Amino acid sequence: MRSRSAAGTPPRPGSRPWRRRPFSRYALLLLALVAVGGFYAGVQSSPQADAAQGASKAQIDQGRELFQTSCASCHGINGQGTSTGPSLYGAGAAAVDFQVGTGRMPLSQPGAQAHSKAPRFTQAQIDAIAAYIQSLSGGPDIPRGVDQKYSDADLAAGGQLFRANCMQCHNFAGEGGALSNGKYAPALTTSTSTHMYEAMLTGPENMPVFSDQTLTPDEKLSIIKYVKTIKSDPNPGGHGLGRIGPVSEGLVAWLVGIGVCVVAAMWITAKKKQED
Repeated sequence: MRSRSAAGTPPRPGSRPWRRRPFSRYALLLLALVAVGGFYAGVQSSPQADAAQGASKAQIDQGRELFQTSCASCHGINGQGTSTGPSLYGAGAAAVDFQVGTGRMPLSQPGAQAHSKAPRFTQAQIDAIAAYIQSLSGGPDIPRGVDQKYSDADLAAGGQLFRANCMQCHNFAGEGGALSNGKYAPALTTSTSTHMYEAMLTGPENMPVFSDQTLTPDEKLSIIKYVKTIKSDPNPGGHGLGRIGPVSEGLVAWLVGIGVCVVAAMWITAKKKQED
């Protein structure tokens, strides 16, 4: 006779395999959600881990204290944002170094745009606030060694990239220009190389964010080299008139020339009448 194996044994009445029980699918769904959540938490925590490597607990604590006394009234006690200030989660240390380092923040009074001025904090205090914000949720970190790196960048490529991405707002010579609703693109002639790099990373005010996928680090350095080069270039034609553009400069020259000719003609006519 053929023996009955365990595999061929029919199930007992009322019994069902585990995978066919109703609760099994819910258990599998729960396990999948836990796995995805754990993976997401691990990915999200990596920027914070990187930030912790470069900042001590004492520096972060100092930054928290400075933030709570000078910034929390607008951005919330934990940087979560309020009706008067945006959330700083994900802003990163680069945004803090740019905004506070250029004196735009803390904001002295509300307006169409924050103006650059002398910073209120020392660089050590700015670094502490930046380390605290970086510890909250990560974000773009402060670029290091930009002054040394941009000297080896491609100047010609920087000019092409600047004309394609920046000239429309900042003028062909980086002198800045007016925008809508009382805003403006600031002049780049007084900006440091680090602040220019941070602006491209974080996109302050109306400026778009140029991530490393949009502009690679080498391309950002090339743009900085171009701006630094035109800043130091002389004006071979004489006074640059703020480098507001060839059309405007030509119009000024034409008006001045016409004015001189009119005055000269009036003087000659008046003198001739006196002689007659």
